[in-house]
Amino acid sequence: MNQRRNWIGPYIPQGSLLRELVQQAKLAYNLMLDARVHPVTKLIPLAALGYLLLPTDVMLDVVPVLGQVDDVAVLLFGLRLFFEFSPAAVVQEHLQRLAQRVQGDWQVMDDAPSAGTAGQGEIVDDDNQS
Repeated sequence: MNQRRNWIGPYIPQGSLLRELVQQAKLAYNLMLDARVHPVTKLIPLAALGYLLLPTDVMLDVVPVLGQVDDVAVLLFGLRLFFEFSPAAVVQEHLQRLAQRVQGDWQVMDDAPSAGTAGQGEIVDDDNQS
Protein backbone atom coordinates (compact mmCIF):
# COMPACT_ATOMS: atom_id res chain seq x y z
CA MET A 1 0.00 0.00 0.00
CA ASN A 2 1.25 3.48 -0.82
CA GLN A 3 1.27 5.32 2.51
CA ARG A 4 2.16 8.98 2.56
CA ARG A 5 2.33 11.53 5.34
CA ASN A 6 1.28 15.14 5.30
CA TRP A 7 1.52 17.74 8.05
CA ILE A 8 -1.22 15.99 10.07
CA GLY A 9 -0.22 12.38 9.66
CA PRO A 10 -0.63 9.28 7.48
CA TYR A 11 -3.10 9.11 4.64
CA ILE A 12 -3.74 7.36 1.34
CA PRO A 13 -3.41 9.69 -1.65
CA GLN A 14 -6.80 10.40 -3.23
CA GLY A 15 -6.23 13.67 -5.02
CA SER A 16 -7.55 16.51 -2.89
CA LEU A 17 -6.73 18.03 0.48
CA LEU A 18 -10.37 17.86 1.57
CA ARG A 19 -10.51 14.09 0.96
CA GLU A 20 -7.28 13.64 2.90
CA LEU A 21 -8.69 15.57 5.85
CA VAL A 22 -11.92 13.55 5.80
CA GLN A 23 -9.90 10.36 5.60
CA GLN A 24 -7.79 11.41 8.59
CA ALA A 25 -10.94 12.27 10.57
CA LYS A 26 -12.26 8.76 9.82
CA LEU A 27 -8.88 7.31 10.83
CA ALA A 28 -9.00 9.20 14.15
CA TYR A 29 -12.56 7.99 14.78
CA ASN A 30 -11.60 4.37 14.08
CA LEU A 31 -8.54 4.63 16.31
CA MET A 32 -10.66 6.06 19.13
CA LEU A 33 -12.88 2.97 18.96
CA ASP A 34 -9.97 0.50 18.77
CA ALA A 35 -9.13 -1.20 22.06
CA ARG A 36 -5.48 -1.66 21.04
CA VAL A 37 -4.85 2.09 21.32
CA HIS A 38 -3.88 3.04 24.87
CA PRO A 39 -6.56 5.01 26.78
CA VAL A 40 -4.08 7.78 27.65
CA THR A 41 -3.35 8.22 23.95
CA LYS A 42 -7.08 8.62 23.33
CA LEU A 43 -7.06 11.61 25.68
CA ILE A 44 -4.96 13.66 23.21
CA PRO A 45 -7.74 14.43 20.69
CA LEU A 46 -10.23 14.82 23.53
CA ALA A 47 -7.96 17.43 25.13
CA ALA A 48 -7.71 19.23 21.78
CA LEU A 49 -11.51 19.27 21.50
CA GLY A 50 -11.72 20.43 25.12
CA TYR A 51 -9.50 23.39 24.27
CA LEU A 52 -12.07 24.48 21.71
CA LEU A 53 -14.75 24.55 24.39
CA LEU A 54 -12.72 26.45 27.00
CA PRO A 55 -13.60 30.12 27.38
CA THR A 56 -9.90 31.06 27.51
CA ASP A 57 -7.83 31.13 24.33
CA VAL A 58 -4.28 31.93 23.39
CA MET A 59 -5.66 34.30 20.75
CA LEU A 60 -8.96 35.94 21.53
CA ASP A 61 -11.81 34.96 19.23
CA VAL A 62 -12.72 38.64 19.00
CA VAL A 63 -9.92 39.17 16.46
CA PRO A 64 -11.31 38.06 13.08
CA VAL A 65 -9.59 35.01 11.57
CA LEU A 66 -6.69 34.96 14.07
CA GLY A 67 -8.97 33.78 16.84
CA GLN A 68 -10.04 30.75 14.83
CA VAL A 69 -6.55 29.96 13.49
CA ASP A 70 -5.25 28.96 16.92
CA ASP A 71 -8.29 26.73 17.47
CA VAL A 72 -7.71 24.91 14.19
CA ALA A 73 -3.97 24.68 14.86
CA VAL A 74 -4.50 23.08 18.27
CA LEU A 75 -7.02 20.61 16.84
CA LEU A 76 -4.71 19.58 13.97
CA PHE A 77 -1.69 19.36 16.28
CA GLY A 78 -3.73 17.13 18.63
CA LEU A 79 -4.61 14.83 15.72
CA ARG A 80 -0.96 14.70 14.68
CA LEU A 81 0.14 13.71 18.19
CA PHE A 82 -2.66 11.14 18.38
CA PHE A 83 -1.50 9.49 15.15
CA GLU A 84 2.15 9.56 16.27
CA PHE A 85 1.47 7.97 19.66
CA SER A 86 -0.93 5.32 18.34
CA PRO A 87 0.65 1.95 17.50
CA ALA A 88 1.96 2.10 13.92
CA ALA A 89 0.62 -1.36 13.04
CA VAL A 90 -2.88 -0.41 14.18
CA VAL A 91 -2.77 2.86 12.21
CA GLN A 92 -1.59 0.95 9.12
CA GLU A 93 -4.39 -1.60 9.51
CA HIS A 94 -7.07 1.09 9.71
CA LEU A 95 -5.56 2.91 6.72
CA GLN A 96 -5.78 -0.29 4.68
CA ARG A 97 -9.43 -0.72 5.67
CA LEU A 98 -10.19 2.86 4.69
CA ALA A 99 -8.49 2.32 1.33
CA GLN A 100 -10.58 -0.79 0.67
CA ARG A 101 -13.79 1.09 1.56
CA VAL A 102 -12.88 3.96 -0.73
CA GLN A 103 -12.21 1.61 -3.62
CA GLY A 104 -15.35 -0.42 -2.85
CA ASP A 105 -17.70 2.55 -2.47
CA TRP A 106 -17.69 3.57 -6.13
CA GLN A 107 -18.00 0.20 -7.87
CA VAL A 108 -20.96 -0.13 -10.22
CA MET A 109 -23.00 -3.27 -9.69
CA ASP A 110 -25.33 -4.59 -12.39
CA ASP A 111 -28.37 -5.78 -10.45
CA ALA A 112 -30.74 -5.80 -13.40
CA PRO A 113 -32.03 -9.27 -14.32
CA SER A 114 -30.81 -10.64 -17.60
CA ALA A 115 -33.28 -11.15 -20.47
CA GLY A 116 -33.05 -14.95 -20.24
CA THR A 117 -34.13 -15.16 -16.60
CA ALA A 118 -37.08 -12.76 -16.72
CA GLY A 119 -40.36 -14.51 -15.96
CA GLN A 120 -38.75 -17.67 -14.54
CA GLY A 121 -39.08 -16.54 -10.92
CA GLU A 122 -41.65 -17.96 -8.53
CA ILE A 123 -44.32 -15.64 -7.11
CA VAL A 124 -45.13 -16.15 -3.44
CA ASP A 125 -48.35 -14.75 -2.01
CA ASP A 126 -48.01 -14.51 1.79
CA ASP A 127 -51.63 -13.44 2.32
CA ASN A 128 -53.13 -16.79 1.33
CA GLN A 129 -50.75 -19.05 3.27
CA SER A 130 -51.84 -20.37 6.66
